[in-house]
Amino acid sequence: MEFLKTLKIEEKNKGVSTGTNWINSNGETIDSFSPVDGKKIASVTATDKESYEAVVKKAEEAFKTWRLVPAPKRGEIVRQIGEALRQHKEPLGKLVSYEMGKSLQEGYGEVQEMIDICDFAVGLSRQLYGLTMHSERPGHRMYEQYHPLGIVGIISSFNFPVAVWSWNTMLAWVCGDVCIWKPSEKVPLCSIACQNIISEVFKKNNVPEGVSGLVIGGREVGEWMAADIRIPLVSATGSTAMGKAVGATVGARLGRALLELGGNNAIIISKEADLDIAILGSLFGAVGTAGQRCTTTRRLIIHEEIYDTVKNKLISAYKQLRIGNPLDQKNHVGPLIDKAAVSMYLDSIEKCKIEGGNFIVEGGVMSGEGYESGCYVKPCIAEAQPGFKIVQHETFAPILYLLKYNTIEEAIAIQNEVPQGLSSSIMTLNLREAEQFLSHAGSDCGIANVNIGTSGAEIGGAFGGEKETGGGRESGSDAWKAYMRRQTNTINFSNSLPLAQGIRFDV
Repeated sequence: MEFLKTLKIEEKNKGVSTGTNWINSNGETIDSFSPVDGKKIASVTATDKESYEAVVKKAEEAFKTWRLVPAPKRGEIVRQIGEALRQHKEPLGKLVSYEMGKSLQEGYGEVQEMIDICDFAVGLSRQLYGLTMHSERPGHRMYEQYHPLGIVGIISSFNFPVAVWSWNTMLAWVCGDVCIWKPSEKVPLCSIACQNIISEVFKKNNVPEGVSGLVIGGREVGEWMAADIRIPLVSATGSTAMGKAVGATVGARLGRALLELGGNNAIIISKEADLDIAILGSLFGAVGTAGQRCTTTRRLIIHEEIYDTVKNKLISAYKQLRIGNPLDQKNHVGPLIDKAAVSMYLDSIEKCKIEGGNFIVEGGVMSGEGYESGCYVKPCIAEAQPGFKIVQHETFAPILYLLKYNTIEEAIAIQNEVPQGLSSSIMTLNLREAEQFLSHAGSDCGIANVNIGTSGAEIGGAFGGEKETGGGRESGSDAWKAYMRRQTNTINFSNSLPLAQGIRFDV
């Protein structure tokens, strides 16, 4: 495939890099298979302990130099990375779509997110502001400033093979940090492609080796990073179970963990909603990326007066969905990532039925020509109750649960009663309902929207959630502060030494 050649993906690839050089490793061989057609794309040699140590040591050395480069100069290099990504948007978007399985439009969109965060980070490189405070002591000045942390470890998941890494990396780089990336072993080629693109920019700018480390491998590599005291911050995206393990290990050494974990997101559809917007937002939220987004809409909480109307509109909309090869832009839904994901999908359907769920759009695995990989499934809809155990659980697949409500207070309570707290939405033209949903007594999620879906966040806002979603914030707003250490400074320019709080210490 031409896009593989453009991105310098070979039949056999090294999976360990310091940013400008690839390192030999005696790790296992990881084969990347496309869920699109089940074919092997290429193989990667994974990280072993020796090559991991080499990457960390290079990162430590690079940090000593990189932190001294003025932030706007670091921003200029990130600007060039954004330009390189623009040039490679088409082939990289195709690789994301083919290796992960999301639609081609979503693949292109993911690369665009990388470009957007580069633009954001360039501006940020001139806005790493501190604060000036007035001292209670005469002849003193107080202020705060932010310094780079050091090495930032990034553990990313398969569903966004490149975008979430870029959210972390571009901000960390302009902040003066160096990064080590452990991508999901399910999509290793996307990370190799990114490393190849970045390497060219780094070489042109004489960026020190070690600013951008890559360590491809399984769970063991992530465990090395979480336990490594040389890595002050570990940003991890994935399941709640994975996040709890990473958080416990990082916390035990008093490091920092930035966690972006599971979501069980709901849209409340009021009787005063614009139903055309509500149906479209619900549809993309539920089936986009085949339900494999942490912001996927998994629950629709519908006012009882319009419940049947919404249900029938959804049934009609689902009949129009085209499932198939995501590289064909006529298709809406691609495959799940692998057969293990298919098994979890089928298991959740059975659990819902056992609890009394009524499937108004049946699920199942697609078969026949074009579906040979065995990873294509039917998006389905079940009428359920809020108390069902399966409704409280996040299934990374296109299963949508419909729930009824009577009052807005009841709807918000249903929205909030799940363990996760990432994204939420209300569809309403009633100002009071919208404001109540966004109030202190409203949604308990990190993201709360009005008249848009739960999925498709812009990079300008801080992204993240509460409760079992982990509490982390990435991307826009002031999320950059997570990648730096805060320092309070006091300067005495007087000819005496007054103490704070009026304390006297005379000798």
